[in-house]
Amino acid sequence: MAADGGPDARPLPAERRADPRTAIVFDTLAGALDQPGRTVVDIGGGTGGSAVRLAASGHHVTVVDPSPDALASLDRRVREAGVGSRLTAHQGDVADLVSLVPEAGADLVLCHGVLEVLDDPAAALDAIVSRLRPGGRLSLVAGQRNALVVARAMAGQFVAARELLDDSAAHGRTGRRFTEAELLDLVGAAGLEVESVHGVRVFADLVPGSLVDAEPGSAAALVELERAVAARAEFRPLATQLHLLARR
Repeated sequence: MAADGGPDARPLPAERRADPRTAIVFDTLAGALDQPGRTVVDIGGGTGGSAVRLAASGHHVTVVDPSPDALASLDRRVREAGVGSRLTAHQGDVADLVSLVPEAGADLVLCHGVLEVLDDPAAALDAIVSRLRPGGRLSLVAGQRNALVVARAMAGQFVAARELLDDSAAHGRTGRRFTEAELLDLVGAAGLEVESVHGVRVFADLVPGSLVDAEPGSAAALVELERAVAARAEFRPLATQLHLLARR
C-alpha cells in the first residue's frame, strides 16, 4: 500500500466495509449542502470522519465532542487534511450548543450516533433545533432496534432478541435503539419536517466480511446494492441504522 495514499493505495478491508454507511449518508448530504460555505455543526463528531470531509468540500464546520482523546485525533486529521481554517473543535456536548453556535444558527447540524447514548433524546433535539437557522437541516443517524433484534436472533440469543422487541430503554455502552416510528415522533415533536428517511447498512452487517473481501468488485457492488434499497420502505426494517434528514 502506498504510504502517500497515491494511485497505488488500497483501502483496508475495514475501510471498505465502512463504505455502505458513508455512501448513503453523504449521498443525502450532498443534496442538502448544495453550495460551499455552509455552516455545519457536528455533534459527537469525534475524530472527524464526517467533519473533515465536509470542511474539505468548502464548508465551515464546528465539532462538539466530550472526548479529549477523540478531539486530539481530530486535530491530527485536520492538520493532515489542511482544513484548519474551516474547522474548529470544542470539548462539550449538546448542552453547550447555545454558547458555541451563533444566534444566526447553523445551516446543518449532524447528530450521528449520539441519541443512543443520551439520557433525554427529546431535550437534545430541542437544543439542536434552537441552533438551526430557519430552513436549516438536521442530519440524524441512529441505531435501529429491529436490526439489533435480528442480530441477536442470528447469534442464537433468542431470549435477548425477544426482550428487545419492544424495549426502548438504554442498555450498556451501546445505549438504546429506535424504531423508525419512534424517530419520526421525536423529530416531529421537536418541530422539524422530515424530508427523507434512508436505511443505512441494510445488508452490509449481514454479509460476512470474507465474502466482500474475496472477490474484486464485491465491495463496490455492495455499496450500489445499499444505494438501491436505502430509500425503499420494505427494506428499512433490516437496516442497522436509519438516516433522517429534516428541515426546520
